[in-house]
Amino acid sequence: MNRLLVLLSGTMLTAALLSVPALAQEGAAPATGNENTQSGEPVETKPANAPDQQPAFAGQTRAPQPAETVEIETEVVAQDLPHLWAMEFLPDGRMLVNAKQGAMHIVSAEGEAGPALEGVPEVLSDGQGGLLDVALAPDFESSGMIFFSFSEQRDHGNGTSVASAKLVTDDQGGGTLEDVQVIFRQTPSYDGNKHFGSRLVFGPNDELYVTVGERSDPEPRVQAQDLSSGLGKIFRIDRNGEPLPDNPFVGQENAQPEIWSLGHRNLQSATLDGQGRLWTVEHGPRGGDELNRPEPGKNYGWPEVTYGLEYSGDPVGEGITQQAETEQPVYYWDPVIAPSGMAYYDGDAIPEWQGAFLIGGLVSQGIVVVHMDGDRVQYEERVPLNARIRDVKVGPDGAVYAVTEQRGGGGSTIVKLTKAG
Repeated sequence: MNRLLVLLSGTMLTAALLSVPALAQEGAAPATGNENTQSGEPVETKPANAPDQQPAFAGQTRAPQPAETVEIETEVVAQDLPHLWAMEFLPDGRMLVNAKQGAMHIVSAEGEAGPALEGVPEVLSDGQGGLLDVALAPDFESSGMIFFSFSEQRDHGNGTSVASAKLVTDDQGGGTLEDVQVIFRQTPSYDGNKHFGSRLVFGPNDELYVTVGERSDPEPRVQAQDLSSGLGKIFRIDRNGEPLPDNPFVGQENAQPEIWSLGHRNLQSATLDGQGRLWTVEHGPRGGDELNRPEPGKNYGWPEVTYGLEYSGDPVGEGITQQAETEQPVYYWDPVIAPSGMAYYDGDAIPEWQGAFLIGGLVSQGIVVVHMDGDRVQYEERVPLNARIRDVKVGPDGAVYAVTEQRGGGGSTIVKLTKAG
């Protein structure tokens, strides 16, 4: 297998690339990592897009690097795959993957992708849309049920939808989705092709969290503050798509009862921590990617309160970063990492990462490792992979697996990260 050896030390990062063409990105700048930085200094040294904005508390941005880091060895386990958006491990170690254009495949432990699964509904794959996240039901081994999100064309626009199905595999490496049912639709629909989200996370009590986007454009994005709208929200539903009875807005007039939290921009990273609590990372504007621990009924500000700027360089709204009745992010990045995919590391293969969040970076082109001290970020480090990272998972072997994507809609690679030696 092709190998990439990444050596992270307190003062210097050295990367030796040994013939890994699948990780090279057309038109992308090489990942240079932490060159010329000292232990304890922030890993991010580029100028902020919004230098006049100040964090609300110490450590909310540009946390220091840990004094000691770990040597990581990375190998390619599958390549020449279609443009993937998500992956999930099956109990037998194979990988179920979602291709943006609308196909699901099963990738063997040897890295071979089987034929496209039958029964996947039609998806809208324009722009940022497509077949999005996939999650196994907590009782998958007995039920065979999976849940997936996708952008769906509708009579008056489009939106993010969630479907359930039973996965039935065959002896040829493929299979079929049976009894496909769309259980939830984000409303209202909007005729656009950006900010669909989405991640699916099962909570400890079999509840399903669904993250979506606010559709980006100035007209719809203000609905992130509107409880009658499903734009810019996190939802909490059961397996049938119904709101949980203890959701914060159940019974409130003109509020969608599935809503868990509001004021979000475009959520493409989500996972549970070791206590079973939901954490998310959402795309900010030009600066202002946010790490949050969403709590029921709370407002996370967008687009009225945010770090970062419009892509034009103008302030977002009135340029407010703090306001009563809105929550501060636990952490934010300026410039952005462009987050996609997230895992909580609780494996044994890389003990130095125990209790850390691993976040895929599209712009930062690698894995962002966020070490926590309680509910605050203690350290941040980067593992450069010279590739846009679309999803991150911890495998049954304790290794970390990352899904890459090429710019412009090219193919994907799955790489495995382990502790060297």
